[in-house]
Amino acid sequence: MSEKCNQGCGSCTENCAEIKENAEQERNAKLKENAKSKEKHNDFSEKPHEMSRIKKVIGIVSGKGGVGKSLVTSMLAVTMKRLGYNSAVLDADVTGPSIPKAFGIKEKASGCEFGLFPVKTKTGIDIMSINLLLENDTDPVVWRGPIIGNTVKQFWTDVIWSDVDFMFIDMPPGTGDVPLTVFQSIAVDGIIIVTSPQELVSMIVSKAVKMAELMHISIIGLVENMSYFKCPDCGGKHKIFGDSHIDEIAQKHNLKVLAKIPIDPKISAACDKGMIELFEGNWLDPVAKILGG
Repeated sequence: MSEKCNQGCGSCTENCAEIKENAEQERNAKLKENAKSKEKHNDFSEKPHEMSRIKKVIGIVSGKGGVGKSLVTSMLAVTMKRLGYNSAVLDADVTGPSIPKAFGIKEKASGCEFGLFPVKTKTGIDIMSINLLLENDTDPVVWRGPIIGNTVKQFWTDVIWSDVDFMFIDMPPGTGDVPLTVFQSIAVDGIIIVTSPQELVSMIVSKAVKMAELMHISIIGLVENMSYFKCPDCGGKHKIFGDSHIDEIAQKHNLKVLAKIPIDPKISAACDKGMIELFEGNWLDPVAKILGG
C-alpha cells in the first residue's frame, strides 16, 4: 500500500496488493452469482395452475407399449376413489390416448378466462386428455416431440385441478420427450413401473429404472399385468406368457412387487364399454395402502 493511500481503490492508479485482493474477491463474487443464475436458468420445474390443489402426483410408466399401463392408471384412480380419496388422471400419452375411452367420456373439456377444467367421470374422477380437446376422437395427433411435451406441460399449468388427493399421470411408453418433460417440469412424488411376464421386459424395465434414477425420481414399485389366467372351470392359474420374471427384476433393482394383475376378460370388456369404474377385483389394494400411507 502506498504511503499516500486514501483508501479509495476505485480511483487509485497504484497496483498494490490490496487492490489485487479486492479485485479477486469481486471476481469470485461475480462467479458465484453467475453460477446461481445458471442453476436457476436450468430449473425447468413448472408450478400448477394457481387455482389447483394437488397433494400427490404418481407417474405410471412402462419401458414398452402394450403392457397395460393405461389400464393400471385407470384402475389405480378408481381404487383410490373407492377408498374416499379425490383422484385424477392426467393423460400424457398424447399420440395414443385411451383414458377417456376406458371411462366412457364423450363430452369435451370446457374452460373460462382463468383456464381449462377437467372432465369428471361418473364417480367424480377428474380427467384431462388430448381427446377431450379434439373435435373427433379419431383425429390423429401428428405433432413433433417439443409440441407434445409443451401440451403435457399445459395440462399441468393451465388446467384447474381443484382438490385432488392423488393425480395419476399416464405416460407414453419409453424414455423419450414426454417422460423427460414430466420428470423435469412436474413435481412427481414417485412412479410405478408396469410390466408383463415376458423375459424381454426385463431389459425394458431396467431402462425405465435407470432413467428414474438419473432424474432422481422415487420408484414406488412394480406392477405386473397379464400375470396369469385363472380358469373359471378348474380354478387353476395358467401362465399364458410363460414364467414371470418380475421377482428377479425387483430383486435386481431392490424394488417392491406391488401387484400381479391377471388376464381377465371382464376387465377388457369394462374398458371397451367405458365402464372401468365398475371393475371387480382387489389386486391393487396393496398399492392403495402404500399410497394412502
